[in-house]
Amino acid sequence: MDIKVDEKTVIVFDLDDTLYNELDYLRSAYCAIAKELNPKQWENLFAQMFSMYRNKENVFQYLTATFKVDKEILITLYRNHTPSIKPFQGVLPLFKAIQDKKGKLAIITDGRSKTQRAKLTALGIEDYFHKIVISEELGTEKPDKKNYLSIEHAFKDHKYCYIADNVRKDFISPNKLGWNSIGLIDNGLNIHSDSFLYFTEEHLPKTFVKSIIDIKIL
Repeated sequence: MDIKVDEKTVIVFDLDDTLYNELDYLRSAYCAIAKELNPKQWENLFAQMFSMYRNKENVFQYLTATFKVDKEILITLYRNHTPSIKPFQGVLPLFKAIQDKKGKLAIITDGRSKTQRAKLTALGIEDYFHKIVISEELGTEKPDKKNYLSIEHAFKDHKYCYIADNVRKDFISPNKLGWNSIGLIDNGLNIHSDSFLYFTEEHLPKTFVKSIIDIKIL
């Protein structure tokens, strides 16, 4: 998939399951929780937690009952831990290719400010972006047009392209606003795997690619 980029182009990215696998964040959080609850045998606990998650068991319910810990403490540990995550192959070269063509980079992501910014820091990509839109900071979540219009207001009279993965909510507003859009096909590890329910013109991107490395900058 080729994208023509110049100084009047803004390439906007989603974060979770677009620039890295969100499942890796979950695994990282489970490791942090396991180390907190059972420091001497955290590997065993982590393995059990992840297996329970894969089988759709209530992990936090098990932990609160077994370790007599309040659920809110577990949620805080999950959201506020320092994540151990890496960007997908091809992400950094793509960013640099956009920069070389004088294009702008931005991000639109749903989630809590502290959590999402910790992910950006852990991935080592925060400084690449000219504009970061996080739902908690703005007060609205995708598919609300406000999140996308904040990009248009920051970069007036530009061309916009949104690269994301979740057809349930990511592409509705870009389609209405006349943006270009690219959908990343689930690599088998996406947190949300129900995209087949939303294969309508309203929800679908202009095109799909299998991975970030399939996007070429002209």
